[in-house]
Amino acid sequence: MKAPVLALFLSIVLIIAGCGASPATAPPTAEPTVAPSATPLSEEAALLATIAANAPSPAAATPTVPLPTPFPTITLGPTAEPRPLPEGWWDTAVCYEIFVRSFYDSNGDGIGDINGLIEKLDYINDGDPTGGDDLGATCIWLMPVAEAASYHGYDVIDYYAIEKDYGTNDDFKRLIEAANRRGIRVIVDLVLNHTSSAHPWFLSALNDPSSPYRDWYIWSPVDPGYRGPWGQQVWHRSPARNEYYYGIFVAEMPDLNYRNPEVVAEAEKIAAFWLNEMGVDGFRLDAIKHVVENGSDQEGTRETHAWMRSFEAAIERIKPGAFTVGEVFGGRAGSLAAYYPDQLDTYFEFGVAEGILRSANTGAPGPYLTAVEEALARLPYQRWAPFLTNHDQERAMTVLGGDVGKARVAAIALLTLPGLPFVYYGEEIGMTGAKPDERIRTPMQWTGEPRAGFTTGTPWQAPQSDFTTVNVAAQQADPDSLLNLYRTLIRLHTTRPALGKGDFTPVSATGGAAAFLRRHNDDVALVVINFSANRLSGVTLSAARSNLEAGTYNPDVLFGSGNLQPLTIGVDGSMSAYALPDIPPQSALIISLVK
Repeated sequence: MKAPVLALFLSIVLIIAGCGASPATAPPTAEPTVAPSATPLSEEAALLATIAANAPSPAAATPTVPLPTPFPTITLGPTAEPRPLPEGWWDTAVCYEIFVRSFYDSNGDGIGDINGLIEKLDYINDGDPTGGDDLGATCIWLMPVAEAASYHGYDVIDYYAIEKDYGTNDDFKRLIEAANRRGIRVIVDLVLNHTSSAHPWFLSALNDPSSPYRDWYIWSPVDPGYRGPWGQQVWHRSPARNEYYYGIFVAEMPDLNYRNPEVVAEAEKIAAFWLNEMGVDGFRLDAIKHVVENGSDQEGTRETHAWMRSFEAAIERIKPGAFTVGEVFGGRAGSLAAYYPDQLDTYFEFGVAEGILRSANTGAPGPYLTAVEEALARLPYQRWAPFLTNHDQERAMTVLGGDVGKARVAAIALLTLPGLPFVYYGEEIGMTGAKPDERIRTPMQWTGEPRAGFTTGTPWQAPQSDFTTVNVAAQQADPDSLLNLYRTLIRLHTTRPALGKGDFTPVSATGGAAAFLRRHNDDVALVVINFSANRLSGVTLSAARSNLEAGTYNPDVLFGSGNLQPLTIGVDGSMSAYALPDIPPQSALIISLVK
């Protein structure tokens, strides 16, 4: 350790050891009127402060807020170079997010279940790649399916058992087998930041200070006083004794202590169970930016990144090729950059989602193009996942004011992008939903019959009021329906290499269109999107350079309509004033270019 750094380290230790402290027997403090603010430190000083805080204190001094048992500080490894993912099924996949409770009920109890999902797999993908009336999605993401205390599943009480409302472990294994026969990969939500307060680990730790699970959680004899990132209470009064425990979300979700090697090992054991015993293909990891807190620093800490590197490496050892996607809520190109290159495989890109919806709402391509180009410039290629909205947000159709035209162009913008697109169940038929959370997770609307064809019993949550007209059956045979648009676009994304894993080159377009080239080897696609509610006429395309070789390319319209002339590409891949036919409102041209 260099002399200045060593001096800083010793100073921090002496300051901590010599601070005056309240007696250990002092009663818990009331919530302060003003939460204390953190003193800004350099990165090196913050790390040394963490090391000092975790070191045993001299016997004569008592820290103001004792930490849990001082396990070794998490080692911060060297930064790796950015890397692409190895080739895999994710390159051309489209993933469909499902809330099992709301998808399909097989036994009439009003709650969706695993057997109901198995019955509906052919709707997602029937295994025939040549076409049909399935969506064609090649991946499903299941919101939490482990036994939990609440309806949503994000407060786990048994990581090794399927939620009893959904079925059994054997039912889940049958689901995996049935999905794999159809070419569907299955990833599940893995909730590791916290457990339920009803989990046996926490109950043991709460009621017995000598419990082996005591240091699996984070405790304090007093309320440390600081609040969470969005102003929420994070220290919760114990119902068992005069102390507090940490839970960044709510009191019913106490955080696990990942400074404890036993907790780290248990997380890896849980991952191995789902990958090997249950047969999943990977995980969506919930709330990852909060996994390891450093006092009042509660988002994206260096220790969190270090843990994620080790966890990703463990998953690769357990099942090489297992896929991981992380939720960094609100994450966009700037904030996501710190989560690469050697942590999870990919992350949801919220900025792109907002850009798509803003362009669809305003009719202007700028927000979409800006967000996509920033993601492409700052994040490793193919390692971010675009989407519109998910189970934590108002549904896309609600954000778009119920306008089907806006929903159509948003779908086009999403499913022509690089990366692994995610579609929230019901999005493909234009389901609506606004907060509270239960109302953005309502039952899938299969038919216009009572209970929306979801159950023969009383549904756990009433369908949206428009289910009589907005449902799968009503759109099934209509070639112009939103459902059939999604089917067309998903099949293009999963079968055309250029649209699944091709590169991305913006092209200048007149008239307010968004245009770009996608290319993978000899497969080339030109995409031109009209976000506006007006027909675009006289659109021309130009580029000073592109990745196309000079020569003449013959156009073949994959989506849209119109007569096109051959495209001439000049030196450095340039194109000049290439004329397009009219583009209808809120629609697009997707063109294959063959040399």
